[in-house]
Amino acid sequence: MVKHIVLFQLSPDMDPALKQQVMHDFKTAIETLPATIPFLRSVEVGININPSETFDLALYSEFDSLDDVRAYAVHPDHVAAASIIGPYKVARSCVDYEM
Repeated sequence: MVKHIVLFQLSPDMDPALKQQVMHDFKTAIETLPATIPFLRSVEVGININPSETFDLALYSEFDSLDDVRAYAVHPDHVAAASIIGPYKVARSCVDYEM
């Protein structure tokens, strides 16, 4: 099993209401992906409740293999969901590890 963890930082210049809406829309879109991406074993998105931290969103997902992670990255439904935060994203950090 491969665990895929991603942290996202959105622009600090965003209007707070817009930022909350974008994060909520991203969370909803990502968390519906297992219905259309069968090799995505599980996924959750957390919205940071601590405004003094650097990153705004955390994504946790599980796959059977690193090849599945790579296929997920280019899957059209994932690309569409990722485009929700694309214009506002200023930083991304990722770790993939095996269990």
